[in-house]
Amino acid sequence: MSTASQPLLSIVIPAYNEERRLPDTLAAIHTFVRTSHLDVEVLVADDGSRDSTAAVVSAYAASWSALRLLALDHRGKGFAVRAGALAAQGRYVLLCDADLAVPIAEWQRMLPLLESGYDVVIGSREGQGARREGEPVHRHIMGRVFNGLVRAIVVGNFHDTQCGFKAFRTAVARDLFQRAQIYGADAPVIEGAAVTAFDVEILYLAVARGYRVAELPVLWHYGEETKVDPIRDALRNLRDIVRVRWLAIRGEYRHLDDPRV
Repeated sequence: MSTASQPLLSIVIPAYNEERRLPDTLAAIHTFVRTSHLDVEVLVADDGSRDSTAAVVSAYAASWSALRLLALDHRGKGFAVRAGALAAQGRYVLLCDADLAVPIAEWQRMLPLLESGYDVVIGSREGQGARREGEPVHRHIMGRVFNGLVRAIVVGNFHDTQCGFKAFRTAVARDLFQRAQIYGADAPVIEGAAVTAFDVEILYLAVARGYRVAELPVLWHYGEETKVDPIRDALRNLRDIVRVRWLAIRGEYRHLDDPRV
């Protein structure tokens, strides 16, 4: 249960140039929160947007006190998600994308798993019960190839590491994101949109730390305005998973023996 000083849920939305999609997403989340009587805070982690993303959030926040803006330098989605997770004050943290490709109502299926003892629950576009709507065939093939590489190189436990709908106990989120290295506090300022594989490092750390992780098949809608560049982002994501493996081989995660949260 939440307390007077701590909301039940912190919803973290990373955003880069999302002035068009955010209004509908914020409205959908606001309606869900109101009708479900959820005690939440909503954090939009603005990844140095060059459009009116910050203004859109600020205008909506004028009538919704639970919403706040985190203004960040443009260092990529992984850095923005990390900043939001570390700023969260709720009992649980939910990460969701600015296009709300996974409906916010799927949170209601995650909560019982967290309450039953899981530390992390990840939405999955694979597995019995998952539904992918509107996805081009080539994108699905790319995703399956990437997942095969993740399972072979870094962590073999999961069918889908890249779905942008993940929930954590907040103490666990802080532990994992503070330990993340590939998009940590020293991540450089970048140019343009950057789809990354920060999720892979977080799940590698979760498994290495001994946390209980559940994979939950969800409904997912493909967004026509996706920022994914098939070639550029495939190469960047491949670089990310190789880097995680290399850091592990070098012992850069040796501090994992520290006491758990």
